[in-house]
Amino acid sequence: MTSKKPLRRLPVAAAACAALLFSLPACAQPSALAESTAEAPAKVEKNATTGIARITLSQRAIDRLQLLTDTAKPDPGGAGVLLPYAALLYDAQGKTWVYVNPEPRVYERQAVTVTKVEAGAVTASAGPAAGTVLVTVGAAELFGAEFNTGK
Repeated sequence: MTSKKPLRRLPVAAAACAALLFSLPACAQPSALAESTAEAPAKVEKNATTGIARITLSQRAIDRLQLLTDTAKPDPGGAGVLLPYAALLYDAQGKTWVYVNPEPRVYERQAVTVTKVEAGAVTASAGPAAGTVLVTVGAAELFGAEFNTGK
């Protein structure tokens, strides 16, 4: 003969499990709220005159994108400035650009006139001055943020 006591506890156990399941999403709401009030990953401010944006990234965004930079160097031949090829971007019209890093966490697109590409280096007759910090990894993501291509 089997006892009916375990069967009487089944509805109580089911109710306890249901209460736990419905309370779990409520536990997650404060952290979701905290993330929505946190600093935005990117703040894009368009210059009305030039149409070029100033992009300010949060430190978390920089870490997630794994942005890397290098500096523009003077051309030993005096023909301009040497840029790492990895910094170069081409837009839909074929114009060449780089993203400069004028201050911490701030990035701006700057036009470049390429005269020669050789051995991973670009010689530019116009563009950033020697010593300017350039984005070499993550520039495409900055381009996407500037033109809002992710939405």
